[in-house]
Amino acid sequence: MTGNTELLFILFIVLLLFGGRKLPELARSMGEAAREFNRATQEPTRYVDEKVRKENAERQAILDAAKKLEIEVEGRDINDIAQDIVKAASKEESF
Repeated sequence: MTGNTELLFILFIVLLLFGGRKLPELARSMGEAAREFNRATQEPTRYVDEKVRKENAERQAILDAAKKLEIEVEGRDINDIAQDIVKAASKEESF
C-alpha cells in the first residue's frame, strides 16, 4: 500500500510543479520515451533471433544436400559435411 501512496504523492507534486495544462504533454513525452526505450531494448533480441534463424536455415540446407548426395552426417561437424559436399559436387562435375 505504501507504493500507491508514494506514487500518488509524486503525481501530486508533478501536478503542482507543471500544472494541469502541461500534464498531458508531459505524460505524452514520457510515453514516447518508454516506447523508444522498449524498441531499443528489443532490437538486439531481434538481431540475434534473425541470425540464429539464418544459421539454422543454412545448416538445414547443408544437411539436405548431404542427404541427397548420401553423405554420412551423424555425429559430424557441419563444416566437415559442407567440405564433403563440395568434394562430391566437384567429382560429379568432372564426370
